[in-house]
Amino acid sequence: MPEPIYLDHAATTPVRAEVLDAMQPYFGPRFGNPSSVHRWGREARAALDEARERLARCLGASPDEVCFTSCGTEADNMAVLGVWRARRAEGRPGVVATPIEHKAVLAAAHEIAAEGGHERLLAISDDGLVDEASFESLVREDVAVCSVMWVNNEIGVVQDIARLAGIARARGVVFHTDAVQAFGKVDVDARRTPFDLASVSGHKIGAPKGIGALYIRRGTPMQALMFGGAQDRGRRPGTENVAMAVGLARAAELAVAEREHEWTTLAALRDRLEAAFVERIPDVVIHGRGAPRAPHITNVSVPGTDSESLLMALDLRGVACSAGSACQSGAITPSHVLSALGVAPDLASAAVRMSLGALTTAADIDRVAELFPMLVAKARGLAAAPAR
Repeated sequence: MPEPIYLDHAATTPVRAEVLDAMQPYFGPRFGNPSSVHRWGREARAALDEARERLARCLGASPDEVCFTSCGTEADNMAVLGVWRARRAEGRPGVVATPIEHKAVLAAAHEIAAEGGHERLLAISDDGLVDEASFESLVREDVAVCSVMWVNNEIGVVQDIARLAGIARARGVVFHTDAVQAFGKVDVDARRTPFDLASVSGHKIGAPKGIGALYIRRGTPMQALMFGGAQDRGRRPGTENVAMAVGLARAAELAVAEREHEWTTLAALRDRLEAAFVERIPDVVIHGRGAPRAPHITNVSVPGTDSESLLMALDLRGVACSAGSACQSGAITPSHVLSALGVAPDLASAAVRMSLGALTTAADIDRVAELFPMLVAKARGLAAAPAR
């Protein structure tokens, strides 16, 4: 059987050897608690502080503006709920988001509504871009926080975060962006873009699962969601995971250094794959194709097929991809992202997301370009066969 092909980098990425090497000492001899005052503790504190400084440089931030978290979901929750709870007494009961956010943001917005706030969802185009008239209308003086994902995790669409954040700032609205899929692909730099908060996740850029970070611009009001300690200036109590923080910092440095090369390489591979699909499956639908997209994600639907069958068939032939977000406990249900774009339920139920990364080669792309149309034809033949 040919070597397996991994096309699910938007779900998670392999841990890089450089990252493992950087982390290794903190699983062994440098095991101290960074809150302890003895030499083991001081050694751990020095490593944590250095990791914070290195990640801050990658984000165009100061070290005190970086808060380590357990994942991107926690960072999103902190940003949306933490800011809203800190600002609701200012007469700003509103939260604004797009309907195509990660569930970590949408669930936080739902919680705000349950706590008496006002949840508003922006209009978006058929390709997934924020409608500017809707943004102008909904992001107003009674809104505490607005959250817009920089690169969508299912269709790869890139929002104009600089423009949207600038409008929000002019109205006194704290602006958060979920940059989990953006970091390492676009220039996420707080010096050049006026966002107030940005979430990142380690396992999307070659660090292990279980580590993320939230950039918090100095002066941004935030209420802690956890209690019990003074770590991280009281924003996130609890003993810090030094090894993971070191790993995230190293992965971030590599991602930023390789960003432009990665964009060019992956964009060429994605375009090659999509061109083959369009040639061999004339009625294929490529979601978000009319908007600016990050290079590592393509999301396609073929009428007359369904995601579950195609994913199983691909997996049996050694190709790993997904139906959308990896945060749905393995369930294959119509994507809320595609539904928000107005995609018909039968077409949304046929969506397959293929996401490229460090493991992807031109040979992989050519093999999938041959295999996928063949599996589509087989699936359509079975669907059209008369029942016995």
